Amino acid sequence: MDELARLELVNKVVSRLEEEVGIGDRTLAEFVIHLAQEAGTPVAFTESLAKNGADFSDDLSRQIFALVEDASTPLPAAPPPPRPKEPEQQRKRPRPSGGPAELYEVYAGSVTKVTDFGCFVELEDVSPRTEGLVHVSMISRERIRDPSQHVQRRQRVFVKVVGRAGQRVSLSMKECDQRSGRDLQPRRRELLDDQTERKTRSNPMINPGVRLDDIQRESGGRAPKRLTSPELFEARQLAASGVLPPELLPTYDAERGGALAAGGREEVEEDIEIELNTHEPAFLRGQSTIAREASPIKIVANPDGSLQRAALTQGQLAKERRELKTAQANALIDGIPKDLNRPWEDPMPEAGERHFAQELRSVNLAGSQVESAWKQQQKKAALSFGHVSTKTIREQRAGLPIAQLRNELMDAIRDHQCLVVIGETGSGKTTQMTQYMAEMGLTSRGMIGCTQPRRVAAMSVAKRVAEEFGCDLGQEVGYTIRFEDCTGPSTVIKYMTDGMLMREYLADGDLGRYSALILDEAHERTIHTDVLFGLLKDLVRKRPDLKLVVTSATLDAEKFSTYFFECPIFTIPGRLFPVEVLYTKEPEQDYLDAALITVMQIHLSEPAGDILVFLTGQEEIDTCCEVLYSRMQQLGDLAPELIILPVYGALPAEMQSRIFEPAPTGARKCVVATNIAEASLTIDGIYYVVDPGFCKQKAYNPKLGMDSLVVTPISQASAKQRSGRAGRTGPGKCYRLYTEAALRTEMLPTSIPEIQRTNLGNVVLQLKAMGIHDLLKFDFMDPPPVATLVGAMQSLYALGALDDEGLLTRFGRKMAEFPLEPQLSKMLITAADLRCAEEILTVVAMLSVEQPFYRPKEKQAQADAKKAKFFQSEGDHLMLLAVYEAWKNAKFSNPWCYENYLQARAMRRAQDVRKQLVTILDRYKMDVLSAGRDWDLVRRAIVAGYFTNAAKKDPQEGYRTMVEGSPVSIHPSSALFNKNPEWLVYHELVLTSKEYMRNVMAIEPKWLVELAPRFFKRADAGQLSTAKRRQKIEPLYDRFNPEGSWRLSKRRG
Repeated sequence: MDELARLELVNKVVSRLEEEVGIGDRTLAEFVIHLAQEAGTPVAFTESLAKNGADFSDDLSRQIFALVEDASTPLPAAPPPPRPKEPEQQRKRPRPSGGPAELYEVYAGSVTKVTDFGCFVELEDVSPRTEGLVHVSMISRERIRDPSQHVQRRQRVFVKVVGRAGQRVSLSMKECDQRSGRDLQPRRRELLDDQTERKTRSNPMINPGVRLDDIQRESGGRAPKRLTSPELFEARQLAASGVLPPELLPTYDAERGGALAAGGREEVEEDIEIELNTHEPAFLRGQSTIAREASPIKIVANPDGSLQRAALTQGQLAKERRELKTAQANALIDGIPKDLNRPWEDPMPEAGERHFAQELRSVNLAGSQVESAWKQQQKKAALSFGHVSTKTIREQRAGLPIAQLRNELMDAIRDHQCLVVIGETGSGKTTQMTQYMAEMGLTSRGMIGCTQPRRVAAMSVAKRVAEEFGCDLGQEVGYTIRFEDCTGPSTVIKYMTDGMLMREYLADGDLGRYSALILDEAHERTIHTDVLFGLLKDLVRKRPDLKLVVTSATLDAEKFSTYFFECPIFTIPGRLFPVEVLYTKEPEQDYLDAALITVMQIHLSEPAGDILVFLTGQEEIDTCCEVLYSRMQQLGDLAPELIILPVYGALPAEMQSRIFEPAPTGARKCVVATNIAEASLTIDGIYYVVDPGFCKQKAYNPKLGMDSLVVTPISQASAKQRSGRAGRTGPGKCYRLYTEAALRTEMLPTSIPEIQRTNLGNVVLQLKAMGIHDLLKFDFMDPPPVATLVGAMQSLYALGALDDEGLLTRFGRKMAEFPLEPQLSKMLITAADLRCAEEILTVVAMLSVEQPFYRPKEKQAQADAKKAKFFQSEGDHLMLLAVYEAWKNAKFSNPWCYENYLQARAMRRAQDVRKQLVTILDRYKMDVLSAGRDWDLVRRAIVAGYFTNAAKKDPQEGYRTMVEGSPVSIHPSSALFNKNPEWLVYHELVLTSKEYMRNVMAIEPKWLVELAPRFFKRADAGQLSTAKRRQKIEPLYDRFNPEGSWRLSKRRG
């Protein structure tokens, strides 16, 4: 027995050494044990190791000493004599234990049964007799469809125990070498537990509120489903009546031979009452009331004016149009014969019946809807890659308006450190100024950087400048956007989004790599551009050698000049022709219908020339295009051809490029666009502009804690910019579908800057990381509201990024290193601490891209059926994880995406984002470990980031958010739609006909208090909680006793 104990200790030390330092030598292990025995204390043992030249960490030294100290049998004082060395294969084969099966150990066994979902294996040399399931996904590292092709009955195999629930065990063959029985993934669980526990005690960057000691990992995967009260009542009634034996009831515990509690567990889970933690940190004392009572940012000059009424009316009209389409679709379904309509009326139809009915519905819709015809016409059009010019690149550059002023512009840049350049869209300032600076020799001192407000603009402009510069993209000319860097050591001209320049400033406060910077399209006043104004204004004081150029397409240059030390303004004259502006005599109630009528009037009565229509979003643009196509089809040959071309951000690039092609002879082009066509696109041939006077703006609502897109009147500057689109090719006309009085009284002079109307959480985190602590004194061009700043700091404090003094914590500094929203950063860092980063990386990547699912109208049933395959009972976040893992198993195949109605481009983007995040985690030495099938850990990590988005089921209808108590509903596309868990968190709110929660996940309420103690707390049992006070008792009613019939006013006599 002494020899066995000694061998067991030596094996444990060998295992520790191999995992930590990569040396699994038995002789070394025995020598280390000898040193530990002689030392007597951990400190003496560490010193003895150092004297003998061992480079062990303190953690490893303590672990080995603890193993030696815990050994039950004293070891010999000296190493034993050498004995014949075992062959490698003999040493690493599984050893029979003779006892019960242990978790994460490898055993030999024989296959007893092969099924479609895997095989059953009986373990050898295990007491009591144990048989477990090897799921089909755990048989081989390769994806297999038929287990019988890989294993046969009575075949001897090696398996690893990966899960255990009671007497049932889950086994894995793919984690074992089937020849030698060697464990391909050595056991690390105990070591990781020890290490993480020490990190939690010693590392202040660990997520505040996350206590790993309190986390009970359930090795069986998903937690058993809790029984509802009616289900528990039925189970007890069945047991009492003797209809079913107790062993067959869902509440029976086979190990204990008795019944479990209501939740199917040994203990009844208490119903936790959660409420908000009202504790105020020192730096926000007295400020929280300002944030709570703040109203939504005012972005409309006259909330009661005709334009705002028209915007609200249009929202109602859009809702009515959607309802009309739904009613038409339902009428078609009602026209289906009764036997085919039955599946839709039957709440429990047979498998496949609804699918067949949906197929029939799709067939009818495809043949009757105008939209399908217009979409088909769009798809039939040949792909376009823009207008091909016959001029050489040199001739094209020489023909730009900026080329005539090249020498004057270069002199102005040379003579002044700061310069404001005003030029119309298409004047050439974006593509030419960087090249002029390079020709001046500024690249000898560093790179020339040019910021763009949009990712697409940064990529497309860099590609064009690389062609003109005569190099490959990524060499002398490159670009950098979030999660993508296309530059090299030889890059001298770099285009980037304004957010990426902010991140570079975070790493290098002097921006020493740059000799000149251009802030392009500054009139758009994005949130990052406004922050860069303040940062660069301070930087040019410290760096006299840095050239700064601010460009704008509008005439609000005086404000920029005043802000940047009264610097000079350089104006590039545009190719503008006179534009006749026409107003309506009365306000329009339905601006979409008015725009359609105006387009038809222009097409049928005005001379040749293309039309540009400004609308607010994709839904309006699609509706406009459908109706125009329908009306042109009705006119037939009586009217000349009208080519209808939509333009919005989500449209593929090859379809957007069609707008640059000239219209054929005898035809007219009608471009229907969002405000992207105001300044970002230059479309030649436009003679007529139809301006309804509206756009969509992002506005932050402090009470809801979210940004939302709101239809609002445009500014006077935008109206002027839109009318100018008609005067680029020749004299044109602008039809403004609002009165001249509305222009003067209901439109702001300029748009509200984004920094004054959006969430500032990420900006505040970045500024704090840059060492700017007093944000109220930061030199903003237009300071944001104090309530918005306070709300952002409250959110960061709750996330653990700020301490009680308002200073950045170590955890917050780590959050600032990720190019993500603070909630996603918190989620990812917490996942590394909880040992589930492998899964959370995928979830974060999938949430960072557009929706991967698409649902074509003519194939809705097939798309829904494919999506349902990925549904997870826990919620949408794990569904996204399942989608990515399935795509990974399919070898990242594009055909697999098409087969499952997934957007391959979105999946590729998610893959790129995930790779970038992995490199950041590696840079900061965070472990990327998998939680296996312990989904509770994954859900905890998500709650750690999005606890502010918690919602509880409302007794009357839907859900209510925990923060404001606002009524919300689960989005119909969610995996939890109609499942209605008691508690959940959501990723975002979507405002349509009602407030929908998108990407929701079921949670346990106790996690909110455990993971966000600064934000939530348990309600005092002795007092009435806020949630209880908010509840309202609603009298019951039915069809015989209508709602409100109990009132005296409703009674007769």
